[in-house]
Order: sequence, then C-alpha cells, then structure tokens
Amino acid sequence: QDLSNILAAYAKAGVPHSRLFGKVTDHIFELDNLEGFAPQAISNIVWAFAKAEVLQPHLFEKVEEHIVALNHLGAFKPQELSNMVWAFAKAGILQSNVFEKVADHIVALDSLEGFNEQVVSNMVWGFSKADLQHPQMFEKLIERAIEKPNEF
Repeated sequence: QDLSNILAAYAKAGVPHSRLFGKVTDHIFELDNLEGFAPQAISNIVWAFAKAEVLQPHLFEKVEEHIVALNHLGAFKPQELSNMVWAFAKAGILQSNVFEKVADHIVALDSLEGFNEQVVSNMVWGFSKADLQHPQMFEKLIERAIEKPNEF
C-alpha cells in the first residue's frame, strides 16, 4: 500500500520517476500473483502508471489476469473500480477483460451507494474511450444519477 501511495504522489506531481516506476514494475513481475495486494493498492498502481504516462502493458496484463481471476470484486470500493477503468483506458489498454468484469460487477450490485459523480464519470469516460458498450451498466449508472441528483 505504501508503495502504491508513493507512485500516486509522484504521478500527481507530474514526476514520472523512471527508476521508481521501473522498480515497481520489476517487483510486480517477480511475483507469482497479486493476492497480497489490497484493492486500493492495485487501483493506485495502475492509476499512477496511466497518470504518469509510464506505459507498461505487461504490468497492466498482470493486473488484468488478477482481476479477471477473482470470484467477485466486492472488496473494491467504487472509487477503486473507477480509477482502474480510467487507468486502463488512459493507458490505451482498451481490449482488456477488466472492463467486462467491472461492468458485470456493477450490474450485479443491489445498490450503487458510493457511486458519486466522479466515479460515474470515470466509468463512462473509460468505457467510451475503449469504445465499449455495456447497456445494462450504463442504465444502472444513469439510474444512480437520476435517483441522487443532489450528489451529482
């Protein structure tokens, strides 16, 4: 988690420190899996790489493998899901199964509590950038905006 926060800070500051991002990439590639990573850490890492425009397709592939292998995404908060979708789209990883996994998760949710305007806009932007349609998810996000207009 600490490492992902440091990456995010460098990305926000507009300082894509190549040695730092390289070390993180190397570390992740050395791991058999990402089971030891909290959802926020995974989200922060891909967000930081995309924000800093440090393109590492293999890192995104490893994250994709991890996300797709999960039984469900219940441990991920709405912001973490939307940051991940935004990051994959921003990084140009547009054919990722992450999009479908996230969309199916959103459709299956009983409530979209916590899906604020930033989360919804990141989701819609990411899917749009990837030129992906998921009518059920879009409808559910629209319903969230309609039912809670004061939050948007």
